[in-house]
Amino acid sequence: MTLSNAHFPEAAEQVTYRHGPVPMHDYLLLNAEEAPDQAAYIFYGREISWRELAESTRRLAGFLREQGIGKGDHVGLYLQNCPQYVIAHYAIQMLGAVITPLNPQYKAAEVEYQLDNAEAKAVICGSDLYPMVEAVRDRLGKLGLVMTTRYADYLPQTPTLPVPEDMAGGPVTPKGTVDLVTAIDQARPIDQPEPVDFDNDIALMTFTSGTTGRPKGAMLPVGAATFKTAALFQANELELGSTSLAIAPFCHIAGMCLGVYAGVYGRWTTVILPRFDPETTVKAIETYQVDMWYSIAPMNRAILGLPDIQSRNLRSLRFNPATSFGIPVTESLADEWQQLTGCQMHEASYGLSETHTMDTYMPREAIHWGSCGKPMPGNDIRIINLETGEQQPTGQTGEIVVGNAHVFKGYWQRPEATDQTLRNGWVYTGDVGYFDEDGYLFFTGRIKEMIKCSGYSVFPEDVEALMLNHPAVAQSAAVGVPDENRGESVKLFVVLKPDYDGRVSEQDIIDWAKDNMAAYKYPRYVEFRDSLPATGAGKVLRRLLKDE
Repeated sequence: MTLSNAHFPEAAEQVTYRHGPVPMHDYLLLNAEEAPDQAAYIFYGREISWRELAESTRRLAGFLREQGIGKGDHVGLYLQNCPQYVIAHYAIQMLGAVITPLNPQYKAAEVEYQLDNAEAKAVICGSDLYPMVEAVRDRLGKLGLVMTTRYADYLPQTPTLPVPEDMAGGPVTPKGTVDLVTAIDQARPIDQPEPVDFDNDIALMTFTSGTTGRPKGAMLPVGAATFKTAALFQANELELGSTSLAIAPFCHIAGMCLGVYAGVYGRWTTVILPRFDPETTVKAIETYQVDMWYSIAPMNRAILGLPDIQSRNLRSLRFNPATSFGIPVTESLADEWQQLTGCQMHEASYGLSETHTMDTYMPREAIHWGSCGKPMPGNDIRIINLETGEQQPTGQTGEIVVGNAHVFKGYWQRPEATDQTLRNGWVYTGDVGYFDEDGYLFFTGRIKEMIKCSGYSVFPEDVEALMLNHPAVAQSAAVGVPDENRGESVKLFVVLKPDYDGRVSEQDIIDWAKDNMAAYKYPRYVEFRDSLPATGAGKVLRRLLKDE
């Protein structure tokens, strides 16, 4: 069966917009008109008003235009979370240019690969990260303009929160680069943003994590950010003028949606932190009465483990979606968090780079633990039979396929990969899941990580979830290994809880699994590890374990 993209008939209710379907930078300029003196972003106590943010963005856009950056050009952003990231992000998009964000954890070879693959004409980076660019700059034939910035340029004289050492200083402007703050001060602002096609022009090229092969640049249209942010507000009944905390990396699609876009769409005040520290996070919530925070489950657990945490006041929190990385968002964890804060945390959403993430939301009045929630407004999600391509009925597992008017337009210069993933307007995610009778989506694994044991399909996530019931297991990762009799068998890499180190053996784990899982599914091999390889966002890299 070939899915038609006509109107995505099974989409949830359609999206309504606060100020219409316009680029996100239009919302920024609107905020500067409606609330010029309100703090848009706070960085360790330094407040950037909507007026200043809009003016700085327009000035940086003016400078970039003078340097030859225009519509369709690719510009790298290689920064930790900071006000300069937001200014640069919107300045690039005001010109109709395309942002390609780089993870600040990248080393020189990774920087070279992305900037070269993206054919970037310019890159804006932190002065702390410039050495990575400098090391490969001579090999990047398309790269012309290099801008650098010191995070300390946006710090206040008297910080309200502890400032990490690498944020407080930094080198002077490196030779051969342009200082971002100087450029903003001296440039003439643009009068109007470049006209763009909301549905078709590309605004963002985010590189996928590369679970198969090298990372690919997913090209997302201008409208994707506004569409998904409006859907987030509509589904969760979020209000204007809140105060949010942004810790998740802005370079990552989820951190970008909640830290760069949501605050602008909702005219929030956003408190920026470049990394997670439990004590600093608690102090930020207390100091600024934060009511919105997108977290990763280990962050919540770390805060719950702070000494005397019960004496702290986190009762301002009202909305706390959290992602299961490393440890899952469980009902018991959520109950502990609610007792401390009064706020009901829940699984954030299902999504991927190619759909601008946030494809589902969790109704706060009807949480289904273990699920990804329901489709966002305007989003059509189907479950497709892996063999026949037919749409699966409720309760039946298959490939998750996502359709809406603003999914990605393909992978940059990768037509074959595009054809495999994007078909007639639908994104074939490579993920496997099902809908329950109440319309909640459950994710069960990835097709390419599926393990075939004696003809049965085994998904690593299923094995790992079951292993969390073992009292000694802190974390695990399942991969398939060749088995001449069974085709493949499951091998499990296990991180033990500290109290169990030396008290249980690999065979103990296998025996427990044999008693608690189907015969075809339980791991035949177990290896203890001190830690598991993971991405910067905390996603376990099973492929690295399998490659071993």
